[in-house]
Amino acid sequence: MNTQRSDNLRGIALMVLAMGFFALGDMTIKWAAEAMPLGQVLLLLGSGGGLVFATMTRLQRHRVVTRDFLHRGVILRNVAEIAGTFCIFTALARTELSLTAAILQATPLAVTLGAATLLGEHVGWRRWTATLVGFAGVLIIMRPGLDGFDPNSLWAVAAMIGLALRDLATRLVPAGMPTMRISTYGMSMLAPTGAVLLLSGQDWVPMGSANWGLMALMVTVGVLGYHAITAAMRVGEVSAVSPFRYSRMVFALALAVFVFGERPDAWTLIGTAVAIGAGLYSFLREARLTRKAREAGVAS
Repeated sequence: MNTQRSDNLRGIALMVLAMGFFALGDMTIKWAAEAMPLGQVLLLLGSGGGLVFATMTRLQRHRVVTRDFLHRGVILRNVAEIAGTFCIFTALARTELSLTAAILQATPLAVTLGAATLLGEHVGWRRWTATLVGFAGVLIIMRPGLDGFDPNSLWAVAAMIGLALRDLATRLVPAGMPTMRISTYGMSMLAPTGAVLLLSGQDWVPMGSANWGLMALMVTVGVLGYHAITAAMRVGEVSAVSPFRYSRMVFALALAVFVFGERPDAWTLIGTAVAIGAGLYSFLREARLTRKAREAGVAS
């Protein structure tokens, strides 16, 4: 087995592991939202996660806070992080895990749309078509105007937009800025957001051992998932590893069925399949174009 293939297999394994951790994170978020107000969860998650990432930043011999905190790309990313996280927490609190997870599968397509419209990146007609088909899959899942429509599913759509903007803003962050510092900023901003929500009228729930354990689990799986996905993208080729992001839906469906007793209907499954299929095509198309461009560069 050649080295590149071995690296790709390791990258794929790490990506699947990361998606498993993120699905567990969604499960803990849903549990936490049932036990505590949103402001309290955000305050504790932002404080705990921010402290972990800040410690990791220092261990890598980087300063935690520098002037780049005021860079427009960093500010935009932090705002998008707050908006996306707030919306996904709200969606998980008010809708089924399977429904929220299904809608979020279109996030990579939203990133493609944003890259073309906001960043001016070239997107060919095939990827435009795949993007539109993927969003049609989201409409199948949501079924607006029909009896199966849940207005709370719009929180998942808003979360998808927020997370896509966060990923797009990451491209505007200074290239030399350490990844751990970026994560420290994004995670820490959740703490003041939670504090504002608590001050606006949400009541603090006393923290028993169960709630502390739940928050510790949420921070742990979040950090482990972040580490795994970062390692995956560094070890394997992006074109080989990225499509396995969709394994998150497999984990989410398993948790939704066996932990929360959900029973996703046929339309949800069909729409999910359409969104994932469109996303995979877009990934593979982009990888093919990248490979052709690289080969043309070598030939010249």
